[in-house]
Amino acid sequence: MAVPDDAGREMMEAQSSSGLVLSRKRRRESSTRDSEEGERLGKYPKCTVGLKNPAPFADELLPVDPKAYERVSMEEAKRGTRANRPVRVYADGIFDVFHSGHARALMQAKRLFPNTHLIVGVCSDDLTHKYKGFTVMNEDERYDAIRHCRYVDEVVRNAPWTLSPEFLIKHRIDFVAHDDIPYSSAGSDDVYKHIKDAGMFAPTQRTEGISTSDIITRIVRDYDVYVRRNLQRGYTAKELNVSFINEKKYHLQERVDKVKRKVRDVEEKSKEFVQKVEEKSIDLIQKWEEKSREFIGNFLQMFGPEGALKHMLKEGKGRMLQAISPRQSPNSSPTREERSPSPTFRLPFFTKTSPPPSPRPHHSGARGYLISEDDEDEDVDEDEDEEN
Repeated sequence: MAVPDDAGREMMEAQSSSGLVLSRKRRRESSTRDSEEGERLGKYPKCTVGLKNPAPFADELLPVDPKAYERVSMEEAKRGTRANRPVRVYADGIFDVFHSGHARALMQAKRLFPNTHLIVGVCSDDLTHKYKGFTVMNEDERYDAIRHCRYVDEVVRNAPWTLSPEFLIKHRIDFVAHDDIPYSSAGSDDVYKHIKDAGMFAPTQRTEGISTSDIITRIVRDYDVYVRRNLQRGYTAKELNVSFINEKKYHLQERVDKVKRKVRDVEEKSKEFVQKVEEKSIDLIQKWEEKSREFIGNFLQMFGPEGALKHMLKEGKGRMLQAISPRQSPNSSPTREERSPSPTFRLPFFTKTSPPPSPRPHHSGARGYLISEDDEDEDVDEDEDEEN
């Protein structure tokens, strides 16, 4: 099987990239709106892109023949090099108290060209203390911090303060990355001037608002706070280089702050409690007002001037009067004088007229009387007068 040459390999890579672009276009055209939103610019698929191992040290790698080293130009580097010939970019620094500003600078150096091998040089304690000042972290700690940055491919320990041609050839460096601000040190106005003159300088941008000096300034400014913090975490006054009197002062301040925090917590809890009571009281008052309105309405509906109880009493009174009083005669009925005399009827024992002619009995009988209804009424009246 024939091995493709460099031109064939580049053509295959171009075809594969064009096919990838076409397949992505087809997926975007056939996918729904939700999938299109998920594939917007700036979002990445869920995968692990970081390296598993730290970057190796340069002195631990196998030696390479420096004669085979040939620099690439800026145009060739930007256009892209072969996979087995990455552009070797060098970035150096102190990297004390490694922070996001350092990481961003190394990220920019890594992204300068499509195929970049990033070499990072870290200066030793001796050089740093001589030219810049005392560091918080020692050189081994700073080496190890740089090794575990994801953008770094190789670490140079005890890096030189000024880059010499021999150092550039030894590590086969194509370009040097650093911010474009002149770096005056070691008796020079700009230690990277000869690199810029040689066309090997690749500028990066500084991250504003974050630096090692800024972090140290924060610690020095709030010295008492951090001393009390470490005393609280178990560090001794001797380890912190704090005198006996200052130690007692810090402990007293810590107790006072605890009391203040407790008082503040109690105040906040009391405010929350009062607020809850107010909310509940407002709810109760509103419910009481609603119930009272409902009760008053029901009471007026029952006992008011036109309430149901009045109608019930009127209806009951009418029924009682109707049941007690007799029915009145109609207005058109004749009076007692106008009425026709009541029909007479005869009592079998008392009659005023003589009986019709009939054979009289041999014994004498009682006389009969003719009594009308009027006479009967008069007799009843007479009997009542006699009784009186």
